[in-house]
Amino acid sequence: MVLSVNERTFTKEVLESQVPVLVNFEAPWCGLCRIIKPLLFQFKSQCGEEIKLVGVNADDNFKLSTTYKLTTLPTLLLIENGIVQKRLEGFRGREDLFAALTEMKYCYTNLPRTYGSRVDTELDCRPLRLGA
Repeated sequence: MVLSVNERTFTKEVLESQVPVLVNFEAPWCGLCRIIKPLLFQFKSQCGEEIKLVGVNADDNFKLSTTYKLTTLPTLLLIENGIVQKRLEGFRGREDLFAALTEMKYCYTNLPRTYGSRVDTELDCRPLRLGA
């Protein structure tokens, strides 16, 4: 089960989270959003407690949609210490998203992290560019 977040709970659950948060901006009418959900559940189960997964209904949370400049759905943001570290959008399908999530999992589950008192660690990962 994915935690559903809204404008009222976003700061506490995402921006102030002690672990990186993968935010899934979606909408009930979005077909691709429904298709990728099982892949996101699999990703979450593989990452365990190292990455938190939340969902945001973009239609019901217009301020968040505007703040993060959504142009397409689904849009996935990896937010760490209140800062967007990765933005995944424009992927062509499950395989494209799977490759990006696999790389993200590798980057975030194989590096030492200290939250609260940020320790800067250079990520040895290439930027994720999808749909190009």
